[in-house]
Amino acid sequence: MVFKKIGIIVIILIVFIFFQSAFKIDESEQVIVVQMGEYMRTVSKPGLNFKIPFIQKVQRMERRVLVADAPPAELITMDKERLVVDNYIRWRIVDPYLFFRSVGNEHAARTRLYSIATSRSREELARHKLWDITGPQREAIMLAVGAHTDMIAQRDFGIEVIDVRMKRVDLPVGVQESVFARMEAERNRIAKESRAEGTQEARKIVAEAEREVVILLAEAQRDATIIKGEGDATAIAIYAAAFGKDPELFNFMRTLEAYENFIGEDTTFVISSDSELFRFIAGDGR
Repeated sequence: MVFKKIGIIVIILIVFIFFQSAFKIDESEQVIVVQMGEYMRTVSKPGLNFKIPFIQKVQRMERRVLVADAPPAELITMDKERLVVDNYIRWRIVDPYLFFRSVGNEHAARTRLYSIATSRSREELARHKLWDITGPQREAIMLAVGAHTDMIAQRDFGIEVIDVRMKRVDLPVGVQESVFARMEAERNRIAKESRAEGTQEARKIVAEAEREVVILLAEAQRDATIIKGEGDATAIAIYAAAFGKDPELFNFMRTLEAYENFIGEDTTFVISSDSELFRFIAGDGR
């Protein structure tokens, strides 16, 4: 009976020791084993593992990507505007031993990351104007902040910083209206300059077009005059050749042209019987 009780106690003791020495790791974890507060080893492979019971302990750490939501910070831009910037940081532990030795836990790690990212954000925003930060340069600014934070975090804490992002960028409540008014005035000034430049350019284009029209009309008039002169010269030559063969016909035609020029349709006139016109009308062409 005594041996039976001893056997049960031994079995219970063995089970207890087993549970004190065995520990399980899943895919989302990594573990360091410490003995009396000193680092012993890192275990990152999922499965069942063992440690020395009562002497060694395990410190579990996340293998997955973690998010640190930094508290909003008030920063100043290059053009002396104040901004309230709310960042978040995505990070993961890549060196459990360095992480354990330098910061120890996730809460302390977040605090250090906040400090580094905010300090670097203050430096970067001080190099840029408000419009750049809220517009085209925002992505480049955050990449610079993320790269700097990652360099320090990997070197000093065993942490890989995946990226740092601006979740929200706001103006302090007390200065929003004045800043918006200045921004509106600046946009209006740029718009007026653009319209003035457009008007000036339009006037140049119209003046150039009008000059080209004048040149084209002058050239067309010149060409028309030349062509008309050449046509008149040809006609005169033809008339001269024709009338040279019959002078009487030439005199008749010239007389008709003369009367046509000063006699209208309703004109009544009296001619003498010895005039050239009467002679032609009467049919006496001699």
